[in-house]
Amino acid sequence: MKQFFKFMFASIAGMIVMGLISIFILIGIISSLSSTDEATKVKDNSVLHLTLSDPIPDRTPENPFHNFSFSNMEPDFSLGLDKFLKTIEHAKTDDKIKGIYLDISSIPTGMANLEEVRAALLDFKTSGKWIISYSEIYSQKGYYLASVADQVYLNPAGIMELRGLSSELMFFKNALEKLDVEVQIIRHGKFKSAVEPFMLEKMSESNRKQMELILNSTWISMLDAVTTSRKISFETINELADKIKIQDAKDALEHGFIDKLVYKDELLDILKEKLALKVDDEMNLLKVSKYAASIVNPFEKLKKLTPTNNQIAVIYASGNIVSGKGEKGDMGSETISSAIREARLDTNVKAIVLRVNSPGGSALASDVMWREVVLAKKAKPVVVSMGNVAASGGYYISCAADKIVADEKTITGSIGVFGVIPNAKGFFNNKLGITFDTVKTNTHSDMMTIFRPLTAEEKGIIQIGVEKIYDDFITKVAEGRKMTKEQVDSIGQGRVWVGSDALKIGLVDEIGGMNRAIEIAKEMAKLENYELVAYPKIEKNPFIDIAIALSEDAETRIVKNKLGESYKYYQKIEKVSTQSGIMARMPYEIEIH
Repeated sequence: MKQFFKFMFASIAGMIVMGLISIFILIGIISSLSSTDEATKVKDNSVLHLTLSDPIPDRTPENPFHNFSFSNMEPDFSLGLDKFLKTIEHAKTDDKIKGIYLDISSIPTGMANLEEVRAALLDFKTSGKWIISYSEIYSQKGYYLASVADQVYLNPAGIMELRGLSSELMFFKNALEKLDVEVQIIRHGKFKSAVEPFMLEKMSESNRKQMELILNSTWISMLDAVTTSRKISFETINELADKIKIQDAKDALEHGFIDKLVYKDELLDILKEKLALKVDDEMNLLKVSKYAASIVNPFEKLKKLTPTNNQIAVIYASGNIVSGKGEKGDMGSETISSAIREARLDTNVKAIVLRVNSPGGSALASDVMWREVVLAKKAKPVVVSMGNVAASGGYYISCAADKIVADEKTITGSIGVFGVIPNAKGFFNNKLGITFDTVKTNTHSDMMTIFRPLTAEEKGIIQIGVEKIYDDFITKVAEGRKMTKEQVDSIGQGRVWVGSDALKIGLVDEIGGMNRAIEIAKEMAKLENYELVAYPKIEKNPFIDIAIALSEDAETRIVKNKLGESYKYYQKIEKVSTQSGIMARMPYEIEIH
């Protein structure tokens, strides 16, 4: 009995100590956030400093501890596209902000979101304020954004890339054969190339055709923007890219891509001259995240606000589509369908904007969310805003909306279905000397095992299931888009499209970003004034937030430090390992550098 009380009191003492530690940490964080807010009071004659060195998600993290560094107890307010665009818009009319300094190195943000940032910067310039860009290395993606600036500068020893776009796919067929692993594939759609790496040694002609169209459309769109901003002809840029004529900073200057070659100290002097400062004067460079924090208190959303009667719900549907609530970075069918349902039943919400940024995933989970979109559409206007990618399952949940708005560079379509079942019997038997024996009650009890091949009958059964899901998919797209099933099938078959081409074939209604989708929703709901409300709503618990942030900070930091640039591949493998059932997913991801 003494031992029992000893452990009980020790546990209680431990809980009290942990509680006190958490309180002290919370007080420290709030003090840090408050002091940061004081430190970022916007001074006169300030310059907004944009680096874009971190990915820009669609939604700004609601958790104020999301990007808080517990190693140095300093906040780093990470901005999503929603707040980023609003911050640039606010700076446009802020007399204290005189201009923008684009300090560009790498830009790990998707092309569609980057296009929205570029459009916001173009709009900023209509105020008469200036934008200056500087870099040591301009990637093609970086220069696409930098070309919006009034002056583009480059380090004299710097580099500018100009060689066009390419796509390399990895194929595993021969490696799997050497391992005695057979990948059993059941699919519908000649363009559904997600399975090609397991069955071919190179791209099929249909896959090559769609890849060429995607790359060419994206390249043309990028060049059009550069041509307009820099007054360099389309033909000239292509000729220079074909012959790799831009090899160093002097080449970039000679051909008009760069206005002047300067070192960083000279660039700072140029900025000071713009602000009419003396060389020794201090310059107010303000990070966009700090500026946003000065506009909106990071704890503002913790306060209970009285809801207005005219709300537009913005539902963020991002990530790989899975059933249930989903892990971090996933689009859980239960989470998103509940959010759509909540917005539909809320009488204050007069319209819904569904922001989709997903390559797809589970066909079943996609159907669960599609159903809620259909019900919401009967109650109030539903407009889809497509982000970097809204393909396969991402398009499935979008097709029932009243209107679909996509960026020119959005990757969408991929209307197709597939299933992959590995047969690792040869690997275990021949390579490892491991054998298996089975007891079962029925003929096909072990049909989905990886330790034997499917029979012809079993393949037929799964193929029937795939065909049914594909037929259901194109039926729903046809109903939502006012097309025939034959029309959808002709542009489906798993084929991927960019937004500009998707507009031509009727998969989307308009080219534009999130702001345009909100404007359409406002018009359809006949609203004059409105409040934007973000979904899924996140319950706030500071102590839980701290615990999650502490664990995520430690785990992510360790893995990222070990893997470096390869961390993204680790994330992909982690996602693939959790997939199950028949999939409606885009065949690959496209990264532009």
